[in-house]
Amino acid sequence: MPIAPSTLSVLVACMSLTAACAASPPISTAAPPRLTLPMEAVRPCALATLATEPTLADLETVYAARGQQIAACDAARKLAVETLLAERKAIDDWLAGL
Repeated sequence: MPIAPSTLSVLVACMSLTAACAASPPISTAAPPRLTLPMEAVRPCALATLATEPTLADLETVYAARGQQIAACDAARKLAVETLLAERKAIDDWLAGL
């Protein structure tokens, strides 16, 4: 059975389009966005400790210092969480744009 000339040209066109797509590079080689955590969020929290034989004044001083250190540590934790959530949103936006 003979092949019609138009059938042969359509077959060649499909093969060339398939070969062109297979040889094309990936859509994007860019890495997703990454945010750098601030040093406050990375640094371990320091807590004041009592001396071996504390006095009442030592106890009050350490109590106040620990309260301040816990507040600073909580602020650093909050900063780390906000940075992580912002990075995840940036990656989601980046993936949606592909």
